[in-house]
Amino acid sequence: MHGALLKKLVLTSLGMFAFAFALVPLYDVFCQMTGLNGKPSLAVAQASQQIDIERFVDVSFTTHAQQGAPFSVQAEHFKVTIQPGEITKVAFSATNLSQEARVMQAIPSVSPGIASKYLHKMACFCFNQQPMEAGQHQTFELMFYLDTALPYEIEELTLSYTLFDITEQSQQLVLETPIEPVFSMENSDE
Repeated sequence: MHGALLKKLVLTSLGMFAFAFALVPLYDVFCQMTGLNGKPSLAVAQASQQIDIERFVDVSFTTHAQQGAPFSVQAEHFKVTIQPGEITKVAFSATNLSQEARVMQAIPSVSPGIASKYLHKMACFCFNQQPMEAGQHQTFELMFYLDTALPYEIEELTLSYTLFDITEQSQQLVLETPIEPVFSMENSDE
């Protein structure tokens, strides 16, 4: 009797363990199908070839720092009104609020999520880690456009950046990366 119960408990535990591993891919598929989550591509886009002069879309910008991340980043303009296909530049002011050098990583998201596949970034501070000295103030540029295939019902969207302090992770990566010699001093047989 206890053997059957034990078998059921072990199978249930294994099933729960397997389900936990499947959650991330299932969530990604769910987000793709529903347009939720708004993860924009981090690939550098090519320039737009046409502009839809018949309509305008409002694009708002928000930023917030992860708890404990000592960064302040704000867009030069809270909102811009653009035409799909029009290449737009927006400046962002960033400050390291700490008393030591830190490394910032900005992670973008788009709302509504379905609009994320129509937002194309040609230049963005989110593409790379941003080392900043203590108290340093820096200006970053975002250059983007909205695809002309953007659905007509989307008249406004928000591009949001979450700022992370990745100083420790970037230092660990440097320590773990093996250094390979650029050239060899050995004699070669010619």
